[in-house]
Amino acid sequence: MTRATVLGAGVAGLCVATELVARGCDVRVFDPAPRPGPHGCSWWAGGMLAPFCEGDTAEEPVVRLGKQAAGWWTQQGVAVAQRGTIVVTLDRDRRELDRFARRVEGHRQLDGKALTALEPDLGGRFDRALHVEDEAHLDPRVALNHLRDRLEQAGVTFIAAPGRPDGLTFDCRGLSARDALRDLRGVKGEMAVLRCPDIHLSRPVRLLHPRFPLYVVPRGDGLFMLGATQIESDDRRRSVRSVLELLSAAYALHPAFGEAELVEIGVDARPAFPDNLPRLRRRGQTIHVNGLFRHGFLLAPALARMAVEAACDGTKPEFWHEDHD
Repeated sequence: MTRATVLGAGVAGLCVATELVARGCDVRVFDPAPRPGPHGCSWWAGGMLAPFCEGDTAEEPVVRLGKQAAGWWTQQGVAVAQRGTIVVTLDRDRRELDRFARRVEGHRQLDGKALTALEPDLGGRFDRALHVEDEAHLDPRVALNHLRDRLEQAGVTFIAAPGRPDGLTFDCRGLSARDALRDLRGVKGEMAVLRCPDIHLSRPVRLLHPRFPLYVVPRGDGLFMLGATQIESDDRRRSVRSVLELLSAAYALHPAFGEAELVEIGVDARPAFPDNLPRLRRRGQTIHVNGLFRHGFLLAPALARMAVEAACDGTKPEFWHEDHD
């Protein structure tokens, strides 16, 4: 039985451990924190499995590999809502919807009546929308804890310590791996959780805006996650301006958000390489799995499979880099 060490228990590390267990490996996972929580950027993710929408700004591999994500998470027993994504824009920004429609595949045009049929609480607010039908979403915090519990049940050992390379090692430490990956940078993202029982949405909604686009993801029981910001910084301080823009955009989407309870504000820095694409970088017996940028839950399953195939089968998959120094 192959013994493998995983450093980091965020979404990348847990996905790699899951793929290793499927290969029958004896797995140990090191992470300074005892459980998934606000210390990791995976905790603050939106949980949108939206490869087509990401194609508006992301490279082709993000779309292609992201299409595998919903099926992978479902296979692991995670609850995945597959109702698609609604995309809207304010009247003054109508050209943004046309631009988005030209760049993004897999959508159908909606008039006001069709939008109301899908999301009644948006009825009368927008006369045009897009429905990207083959997209999904999940609750990241539920997903992380589910994978953690499932791995423990499968006999994986979790050790609340930083750990170090030991034999076959998968380094999934995110920004903490900058001690080994000098071209890794942080991209700050901020989010908010609102409780608004007066609004009912069954799928994520993207509000396009030329300066501060917004996405709203329903979490059930009147909770909504708001996200949008992308700032070239690894500064984890909360910005008043960014939060104001988030809340203003939510109010523009629906005025009822103005009466919502502000439950949580979160911020973290996501690991990214210069081209915003991930890397599998091998140094000796260590494979670095990193650079998921804003696509953690979308790309981690495919990247984990590639990393484990490279280690177990000797393949050289996409995003592969081998250092010989």
